[in-house]
Amino acid sequence: MSRFPLFNLVLICLLASCSNPEKQSPKITDFSNLLLPAVKDGGFNMDNYWIWGASAIKGPDGQYHLFASRWPKQYPFNQGYVYHSQVVHAVSEKPEGPYRFKDVALTRRPGYWDGKMTHNPTIQQWEDTYYLFYIGSTYEGESPDGDSLSRIRQIYKKPAYKNIRIGVARSTSLDGPWERLDTPILAPQPTGFDSVVVTNPAPYINEDGSVDLIYRTHIRGTGNRLAYARADHPLGPYRRVLQAPISTAIVEDPFIWKQDSTYYILAKDMEGSITGEKHAGVFLTAKDLTQWTLGKNPKAYPRTVKWADGTQTVQGSFERPQLLIQNGRPTHLFAATADGPGGFRNANHTWNMVVPLKSSECTRPGMAY
Repeated sequence: MSRFPLFNLVLICLLASCSNPEKQSPKITDFSNLLLPAVKDGGFNMDNYWIWGASAIKGPDGQYHLFASRWPKQYPFNQGYVYHSQVVHAVSEKPEGPYRFKDVALTRRPGYWDGKMTHNPTIQQWEDTYYLFYIGSTYEGESPDGDSLSRIRQIYKKPAYKNIRIGVARSTSLDGPWERLDTPILAPQPTGFDSVVVTNPAPYINEDGSVDLIYRTHIRGTGNRLAYARADHPLGPYRRVLQAPISTAIVEDPFIWKQDSTYYILAKDMEGSITGEKHAGVFLTAKDLTQWTLGKNPKAYPRTVKWADGTQTVQGSFERPQLLIQNGRPTHLFAATADGPGGFRNANHTWNMVVPLKSSECTRPGMAY
């Protein structure tokens, strides 16, 4: 029997453990440890537009396709999206970008529930079809101009906000056209815990086509909460699994994924009571989607961004987290970001940025990140 030096034997074992990703069972205990420096000229940006909430996927053409929200800067940021946002499509040869605008994926369609606004897209694939989850709204009359919107202080009391619903569109091509349903897949209940609003859909499509949908609602006098609905097919029908929030955490902007039998959520810490930093990222984990717990380190990311050139900045906003999943593992974190000191009314510019993540390709079975 031949003898190998110890180094060669270790190398062979490591190569064997990396050759079959299906046998890897890494458990993410600290998402913040995955963050790598971001490229300053990456992401998605458009002159004269507010940009928000990007979701990306690699297409059969080898390019990365990104879906994001945009609305003209002639309207104030926070009020403007409710009336004027649309979902757009951009492409890049690299996952970190920069992404180039290609087309408007979801245009206005008068007479429907999403006739005047589409926003917060998330792209998913099941079998040979792509599913674009989003929120939409409609309202009576003409769209208000910038001056009129600037005078609105309680946008959440306006019909345009109250009419927000969750929907899904489908296509066999990332270039569209996108077939939309005539009705939303989820709307507020007349009474109950999610009677105020249902928004910010975070779907996970299982191998059999069933969907676990985490979404955000608002409970009067309590704040934002996450809720859980389910469907046997991406197009629905969707049913609430619980008539209550799935967590007591005051968060929004969820993103859900599953890795080796464990579910994970990234979300935005609304008050900083969880992470110690207002609007930082929250990391939750679960085996059962109805019972979520905070991760060992509940702070997924700060608003301080480290750049590849060695500098760092504190972003006014760093939210709407979404992940690019490749070969069953997260490889890049996409986030909506803004300049300024913080707060939607203080931003002069917004865009979507990308943070590369450490690879788990050669993680040994059972090893935590």
